[in-house]
Amino acid sequence: MDFTHTPEQTAARELAAEIFGDLSTPERLAAGGSGTDAALWKALCAAGLPGAAEETGLLGLVLMLEEQGRTTAQVPFAATSVYGLLAIGAHGSAEQRARLLPPLRTGEAVATGAFPARRGGVRAEGTAGGTAEPTANGMADGTANGTVDGTADPTANGTGRLTGVVPVVPWLCAASHVLVPDGATRTLWLVRTDAAGVRRDPVETTAPWSAGRLTLDGATAERLGPDAAAEPLAADAPAGRLAPPASAERLASDAYADILALARTAFAGLQAGVAAGSLARAVAHTTTREQFGRPLSTNQGVLLRAADAHMDIEAIRVTAYEAAWRRDADLDAGPHALTAAWWASEAGTRVVHTGQHLHGGIGADLDHPVHRHFLWGRQLAGYLGPGAEVLEELGEVLTGERPATTDSAEPADRPTPSPRTEAP
Repeated sequence: MDFTHTPEQTAARELAAEIFGDLSTPERLAAGGSGTDAALWKALCAAGLPGAAEETGLLGLVLMLEEQGRTTAQVPFAATSVYGLLAIGAHGSAEQRARLLPPLRTGEAVATGAFPARRGGVRAEGTAGGTAEPTANGMADGTANGTVDGTADPTANGTGRLTGVVPVVPWLCAASHVLVPDGATRTLWLVRTDAAGVRRDPVETTAPWSAGRLTLDGATAERLGPDAAAEPLAADAPAGRLAPPASAERLASDAYADILALARTAFAGLQAGVAAGSLARAVAHTTTREQFGRPLSTNQGVLLRAADAHMDIEAIRVTAYEAAWRRDADLDAGPHALTAAWWASEAGTRVVHTGQHLHGGIGADLDHPVHRHFLWGRQLAGYLGPGAEVLEELGEVLTGERPATTDSAEPADRPTPSPRTEAP
């Protein structure tokens, strides 16, 4: 295990920190409302940062998302990277990669996912030759966020029609493509938001994620990935992509599990940045604010509370780094992504509460910058799922009651990881 950042990862992080620091200021955030910051997103894409996630791996993306979290920048960076660039790059067909990745890199296209990074979640159907009863597509049966039924025409290669409603999809109002999972087989479907039968209605969430309600009424969907029997693994497929198994169902399950782990890890990294930004503001406040003739930071209670928050942030960070490193090294990362999600949900909530508490009365001001970190921390905790729920799922994975991923054995024709991603 080696979390030492490559020069490329360090450069990407430093550039992200510079752009977010310059353009995602409290003044700009206050003036921008709850929508996506188009100017900031344009600057990030012009600098090549979304595309950098493909070169620097998941660990590089986590580092960049930390910098976004520090400033709570309102851009669909995590969603586009996870549900677009990395998902299509790892599991899309050669034709899909050639067609979809370039506009995602430049910002002409924006992607999001209609399946949360938590268990339960969206219900979907897209079965060939008929419609099956919808089942929860999360990691376990649970309260679903929506129902999407559909059929795939077996005569049309990889296409289907979806019908249903997903109440909340993050960054939907800014997205051009939505990744929707099938509840029965975990097949992943790409839906264009401008297609006939697709409706988007803005939804207000705890944090300003430009979220929306997705309504599908016979919307045409494109299956993500090659036909398992027709298209072999491309020679230029990115390291970390699973080779097509013997059945379409197995391929779909592999892709679903991988993208779920991607999402959990990436959003945990985002939470690490949100929490670090909250604590940094609290430290700045308590070292300059005086009470009874001395800084608040000299009080033992304040010191202990800040120290606990620092340890929580480090726990989120190191578990997210480990999950990302394992995925980049082609190792099983499912349980580690769950661990990172648990820390991000539980510890992240504690830290943003601490940040607001240490600000005293002004922390209750809805217009104060620290309150934005509080809202983002709560939103991310809700997206990743309650800690008890995530812990239950992790326990089931560790005891063998639920597979985190499919078989981890590497096929003989699997691409050799680059030196950057090889385990030491």
